[in-house]
Amino acid sequence: MSLFVTLAADLLVAVLLAATIVTSLRLSRRISQLKGDETALRQTIGDLMVATGTAERAIAGLRAAIDEADRTLNTRLEAAAARSAELRLQVEAGETVVTRIGAIVAQMRAVPARLEPVAAPAAPEPEIAAARRAEPVSPNGERLGAAAAAALAMSERALARVRARAA
Repeated sequence: MSLFVTLAADLLVAVLLAATIVTSLRLSRRISQLKGDETALRQTIGDLMVATGTAERAIAGLRAAIDEADRTLNTRLEAAAARSAELRLQVEAGETVVTRIGAIVAQMRAVPARLEPVAAPAAPEPEIAAARRAEPVSPNGERLGAAAAAALAMSERALARVRARAA
């Protein structure tokens, strides 16, 4: 029996040794795969680090662009507010002028259209007549008439605009 036990023990050791060899080969293959995966993983991690650095630089650039756009927008808004206030003052001044022109036109309508010029007496002396001819004729009458006509036209246009706004 001792031979049988020895042979059975040797056979058992041989089977276990074969199983160990097969298991070692499988583990060796898996370790090789893991090393290959580790290299790929390291490459992927490196690529991710490069992409992260690029993204951080891009974000910093975008923040700088946003800050510049904000400053530009604020400057333009301030300029627009100043222009708006300036225009408001000019519109108020224009309305005041239109009101004054309307008052002038109303006064001109109350005055007779034209007074007939009084015939001047004949010049008693030729020297005085010559002196009067040398003096320029006062264009105030013509200027007042032209100003009144212009004022009337402007007031009618302003009145039409006011009516259009009211409608």
